Amino acid sequence: IVGAVIYAAAILIDIFAGINHWIVFGIFLVSFLIIGGDVIWKALRNIARGRIFDENFLMLIATVGAFVLQDYREGVAVMLFYQVGELFQSYAVNRSRKSISELMDIAPEFANVMRVGKLETVDPEEVEVGETIVVKPGEKIPLDGVVLEGTSFLDTSALTGESVPREVQPESSVLSGCINNTGVLTIEVTKEFEDSTVAKILDLVENASSRKANAENFITKFARYYTPIVVVIALIVGLGFPALFGNFNMWFGRALIFLVISCPCALVLSVPLTFFSSIGKASKSGILIKGGNYLEALTTIGAVVFDKTGTLTKGKFKIDKLEAVNGNEDDLLKTAKIGEFYSNHPIGKAIISHGSIEINEEYIEGYKELSGFGVLSYYEGKMILIGNYKLMKEYKIEAEEKHYAGTVLYVAENNIFLGYVYISDEIKEDSPMTIEGLKKAGIQSYMLTGDSDRIGAVVGEKLGLQPENVYSQLLPQDKVSKLEEIKSKNDKGVVFVGDGVNDAPVLSLADVGIAMGGVGSDIAIEAADVVIMKDEPSKILELLKIAKQNKKVVMQNIVMALGVKVIVMVLGVFGIANMWMAIFSDVGVSLLAVLNASQGIKRN
Repeated sequence: IVGAVIYAAAILIDIFAGINHWIVFGIFLVSFLIIGGDVIWKALRNIARGRIFDENFLMLIATVGAFVLQDYREGVAVMLFYQVGELFQSYAVNRSRKSISELMDIAPEFANVMRVGKLETVDPEEVEVGETIVVKPGEKIPLDGVVLEGTSFLDTSALTGESVPREVQPESSVLSGCINNTGVLTIEVTKEFEDSTVAKILDLVENASSRKANAENFITKFARYYTPIVVVIALIVGLGFPALFGNFNMWFGRALIFLVISCPCALVLSVPLTFFSSIGKASKSGILIKGGNYLEALTTIGAVVFDKTGTLTKGKFKIDKLEAVNGNEDDLLKTAKIGEFYSNHPIGKAIISHGSIEINEEYIEGYKELSGFGVLSYYEGKMILIGNYKLMKEYKIEAEEKHYAGTVLYVAENNIFLGYVYISDEIKEDSPMTIEGLKKAGIQSYMLTGDSDRIGAVVGEKLGLQPENVYSQLLPQDKVSKLEEIKSKNDKGVVFVGDGVNDAPVLSLADVGIAMGGVGSDIAIEAADVVIMKDEPSKILELLKIAKQNKKVVMQNIVMALGVKVIVMVLGVFGIANMWMAIFSDVGVSLLAVLNASQGIKRN
């Protein structure tokens, strides 16, 4: 501001005062040094380090050259408007960082740890696994753990982008970075801070810029060769042409204008900023992208390969129907609940949670798991069997073998067959919509599962998948070979989407590996290239939309920056463009490109 005021005063003195030329020069020089001091210092420092050809060097040559030609006003004006442009660019950059900054706010500042019967407030990094922490309403959960006491609703929006609070109670797992909304929670710590969810996420986002996309690498290399070339052209125009055609001042002035125009700020700044804005936008929606290269790769994919359980389905079982043979359905359900009362298997839990029938635990007299068959238990002196068809044959119980796109449990009491319990894994509500969205985008969808052919076929049909794109009865190593086969059939990139627990080899093999619902899973965060924090397949469509918009904005900026500069550079050589047009082509185009980079992604 001081420099601008001095510059304005110098113009007025030059026009109206008619004082000594050297005094006018001195006033302009002072304003120039104040306004452009940091640019001059950066240029000289970079020259001393051997990094000569950058925008600071171009600005220094152009403005000093203007002073040599005694165009003091224009020399200071170039530096002034360059700094104004930098100010606006900084503002745009800060706006684009906002979502990342908000994400960084999830980092907890303290932990209330219970030690020797007293609460101590300590740094989360000082808390060890197995210690007990207390989280009060309004506080962030500092470390991953399991709730010991208390019930509450957690704000998980910073992690998953989900606005609906999640209820937790004793035995619920909780993740660091969530905000405790209501009740007081006592939590047993299960991970040290450096291994916690919040630490993993912060590290992932902070380092995302280190993995550059091809477009970013291109701009870096382009600037490295582009700047020396334009300096050579400027020397030819400023020194070579006067030697041939005379009129040194005219050609030297055009060379300076050419240098101002040629500054590659718009490209060097806007392209990385576009990727940064896209990664920030995705993170705000609960999608963590490890680098711009993966974002760029998502624009050229031809196939998405899904794991089934936990990805397209909920991985949570439910009873579809009860078929009683002897007795009624209530008796069948009650007997099944008795048999599975102590089971930790997801199918057993699905039976226990179904309906309102309660079991009196004190009457259960014994429980035994029969590996490969099912379970045997005793209740009020009765022997209860629940398991597969082989269990019925083993105990010589007459029952008809059933085939179902899911799991069939056979229930018997005192060697009398009671009936069938049909159980299946629920398909996520948005899975069919995701498959349909990919189909509309011209992207093939595949499903890999370890389940039977019958289950795979039924689930595939419900999802709208082509029968030939469903592969069943696959072991983990089979998934790897099947993905390689799919990649060999596609000339475009292939994405694999898994739950991140047992899919690490396939996630690593794909062109882009996406961990679905991988929050809290170390394997997911380390093996995948993208982690979708909220357990919704439809987030993939949002991710592809962000990637597409990112590419669109990058191309817009490259075309705009190069197009305007080439036109104005040619005009400058022929004397049609003056210094003010040069300033616009540099500062103006840079500002437009930066605004497009930040606002273009936000509009998506």
